[in-house]
Amino acid sequence: MSFTTGGLFLHESIEVARLHHEDEAWEETAKRALDQGTTALPKSASNRRSLREITNRLRVLTDTERRFLLEDADRTDQQALLWIAICRAYRFVGEFAVEVVRERYLSYQIDLPLSSFDIALENKAEWEEELANLSMSTRRKLRQVLFRIMREAEILSQDNRIQAAILSSRLRRQIEEHIPGELAYFPGIPLMEPNN
Repeated sequence: MSFTTGGLFLHESIEVARLHHEDEAWEETAKRALDQGTTALPKSASNRRSLREITNRLRVLTDTERRFLLEDADRTDQQALLWIAICRAYRFVGEFAVEVVRERYLSYQIDLPLSSFDIALENKAEWEEELANLSMSTRRKLRQVLFRIMREAEILSQDNRIQAAILSSRLRRQIEEHIPGELAYFPGIPLMEPNN
């Protein structure tokens, strides 16, 4: 639950992904990115936190996904790949995307009130001590950042209405071949039928 910094970081994530060398530790990539001023944040502590967040997300993408992000993906697919990375990196976000956002969309409740986050967090906190111990200010910050990320990923509109996702056929095929269940992170995308 350390996604208390920034938003989707689309442009910064692409720059950091470009800097990364195959088989290089992500910590080394983050250090070079900091030295080269990849993020435009004013304080070095903010830069370090942002770069740590970006590398935490990028490291969960496969080499194929990172190449697609850099070489072939349009802006919409880049946003979608970073949304997948966030859902993978933070189990709570992935579960929220499926259990709350997708379910509301499927039941034609396309508004997503801020309270939906609070309710989901409370429900999970009953089973996870780490969540139960979060302060109210941290909970509010997490909610603020997650809603910002979802808007920047175009999962939500600016007025917090759930939007049907649009994925290119190539990205959709990659998801289906890698982890088909991840299509559930995207409202309005039908899931693959299991083979009989």
